[in-house]
Amino acid sequence: MKKGTAFDRAQGARYEFAGRLDTYLRNVTGQWLKTVPLSNPAILEMFRDRDRLPHRKLLSWSGEFAGKYLTSAVQVYRLTRDSGLRSILYDFVSRLIDCQAADGYLGPFPKGHRLTGYAPNVWDSGGSTWDAWGHYHTMLGLSMWHDETGDRKALDCVKKMAGLLCRKFLGRKPRLVDTGSTEMNLAVIHTLCLLYRKTGTKRYLDLALRIVDEFAAEDRKGPLAGDYIRCALAGKEFYQTPRPRWESLHPIMGIIELYRITGDEDLRSAFEQIWWSIVKLDRHNNGGFSSGEKAQGNPYHPGAIETCCTIAWIAMSVEMLRLTGNSVVADEIELSTLNSVVGLHSLSGRWVTYDTPMDGVRRASTHSIAFQAREGTPELNCCSVNGPRGLGMISDWALMTDGHALYLNYYGPSTMSAKLPSGVTIELRQETDYPRKGRIRLHVSPSRKLRFKLGLRIPYWSRRSRIRINGKKLEGIVPASHCIIDREWKRGSLVEIDLDMSPHYWVGERQCRGKVSMFRGPVLMTYDRRFNEMDPDDIPVLDAASMRGRLLKTGGPMLPLLLMEYTAADGRKLRLCDFASAGEGGTPYRSWLRISNVSKTRFSRTNPLRSGRRTGVAPADFAS
Repeated sequence: MKKGTAFDRAQGARYEFAGRLDTYLRNVTGQWLKTVPLSNPAILEMFRDRDRLPHRKLLSWSGEFAGKYLTSAVQVYRLTRDSGLRSILYDFVSRLIDCQAADGYLGPFPKGHRLTGYAPNVWDSGGSTWDAWGHYHTMLGLSMWHDETGDRKALDCVKKMAGLLCRKFLGRKPRLVDTGSTEMNLAVIHTLCLLYRKTGTKRYLDLALRIVDEFAAEDRKGPLAGDYIRCALAGKEFYQTPRPRWESLHPIMGIIELYRITGDEDLRSAFEQIWWSIVKLDRHNNGGFSSGEKAQGNPYHPGAIETCCTIAWIAMSVEMLRLTGNSVVADEIELSTLNSVVGLHSLSGRWVTYDTPMDGVRRASTHSIAFQAREGTPELNCCSVNGPRGLGMISDWALMTDGHALYLNYYGPSTMSAKLPSGVTIELRQETDYPRKGRIRLHVSPSRKLRFKLGLRIPYWSRRSRIRINGKKLEGIVPASHCIIDREWKRGSLVEIDLDMSPHYWVGERQCRGKVSMFRGPVLMTYDRRFNEMDPDDIPVLDAASMRGRLLKTGGPMLPLLLMEYTAADGRKLRLCDFASAGEGGTPYRSWLRISNVSKTRFSRTNPLRSGRRTGVAPADFAS
């Protein structure tokens, strides 16, 4: 029995953003996505001259750069509809396809070493290659481009790559799992399933099913791959699996695509177990995932929170939202996007971080992982091409449908539109300062008067929410849900949403014992030396029971989205900004603070942030 998708992107969705997000999108588009093919010509040249001597000095994962760049650029294009970016992508895709070998190979390694797991010109990892991993990202980017444009040459290129994988690994030895680096190379299960759903070609599904068997493969030394399904069904946490590195999230996304094809409930159960395990034990206070590039079972672990890991986590979370329609999943995506994704980008659009720590400083990836630079690719690394995807994926979750209703998940100054099955276009225009404030004025304008259902995300952290429709109060607003409004809508209908922006707190444990993270709505409040007179080691204690925050005016490109001033227990003034803005000027910042009189709350699936209110909670802080 085949299973459909619970939620998906709204049909024909169009987006226009204002405020800080619009600035990031414009700068990332102009300063990075439009310049990569020119400033890093070897991104494609490494494919063209793979058999020329002397061989290029490559990384195990050099083949991923073009695909990650294309995926990021296509998803950002969905949001911006930037005509200049579209032209650049048409040219990039054409030149990328021209690099494909006659047998379908589209990687950077020489003949005799293609898709083998080894190449002599990979000098920094014993020669191991993530060659199938590189094909996975190229297949994904080209598939998205085909979805957006209908470019048949792009789809044919993907089919040729899939055909090569089938000829090499379907029913033959060595198996794909035998090429090593299995959390990377087995990721092609994801694109094979996507391609099967597009084409119905059985051999793509056959290889995907074989890869599922290879997840559990072992030799005398132990597991060869992640054994994701058996471990999850046995109740193991993700960090306890044989391959808890972040790259495993990509083959795990293949599991849910296979569920959509086969209807095998074990696949769905395994996927959901892994997702919730990461939320509980490895998603940090800033919404980032990974500690030292893998799951550690400890959200307080100070290891690097790599950009690529967080991007993979959001991509996996989008699949969880599509699968379940659970508004809490959308809350999680918002947390990661507004804090980590925006925070990992330079406001200029010129660079992203490798590590976006909970406490520390922001460094460009070109500084942190400079070893990835090669001739012709001075700015190119895994994170630089992947980071913009975090912004682009807003197109996947901002406005969704289950085939019957529209669901608005993204709040912020914007205009979105989508077509219903009836052919009527619905425009949703938000007038708001969210997430700086909690009031949202939503103008709902169908192209003609129509009755339809509109679902509004009510975040789990908004304990008390209010909704008015054309001035009439709506009753029964429940946190951690979508509020479904079923009515006749006409042009100019007004929905006023007030979300509870009163502070809520996550009490730290382990390495963060004795410290607290404070959130205002979805925003992680953070000390930045730039806005304070005291230094990081002299941050005063805040008393949650008595403190009152004052919202300060901000404006200008280098000022934060949100800046609050509090009076500490010793009388000093402490200013806290939104995490995404902290450290933009190279100054040290802290998101784990000393705050007294807060309630400790356990993790639950309706409060995955573990956040509680202060003792003696005051009335909800609507729209303040």
